[in-house]
Amino acid sequence: MNVEIISVGTELLLGDIVNTNAQYISKELAAIGINVYRQMTLGDNIDRLVRSFEIAFERADIVLTTGGLGPTGDDITKEAAAKYFGQEMVVDQESWNIIEDMCARYSGSRDRIPKNNIKQAMFPKEADIIPNKNGTAPGAVFKKDGKRIIVMPGPPREMKAMFKGSVLPLLIDENPDILLSRYIRFFGIGESGLEMELLDI
Repeated sequence: MNVEIISVGTELLLGDIVNTNAQYISKELAAIGINVYRQMTLGDNIDRLVRSFEIAFERADIVLTTGGLGPTGDDITKEAAAKYFGQEMVVDQESWNIIEDMCARYSGSRDRIPKNNIKQAMFPKEADIIPNKNGTAPGAVFKKDGKRIIVMPGPPREMKAMFKGSVLPLLIDENPDILLSRYIRFFGIGESGLEMELLDI
């Protein structure tokens, strides 16, 4: 199984935030023998994101994304995935009820919830929604014609919990080949000298 990782957020390109999500996902996937062919980081631009899906699926089976699931206009990851697959976004009432409850706990009233929060509850009917127990933005598995885009939130605390609890088990079930590796540390020899010693193996 080949996977590509797309991190979404202009703040990543500006250097305002360090992209720890891609590193975390890559290490977790390597541990279960899944190849990460490429990582991409994109700003909040829907056309560039749709194009990045086209590029990724030239060799990947699954694309994993982090970021861009918030309620504001520049959060466009789900919209890009829906556009790529030609699917219509609709409000998922169950997701909206959960988001409303969570927002009401913070604001003290449902009447104070900004209207744009409903954006986080919008998905294509074809998508499998992944609940977010640590934030207001659910993830989802977008799918069509054997291709899948799995979208996850950007905040590392939310992303890691969703990846460990929902995404990783899905990938393990579908990947029978496990690559086991072990670190061997050397000292007193340089990299070039060590290579010469190991060439025959």
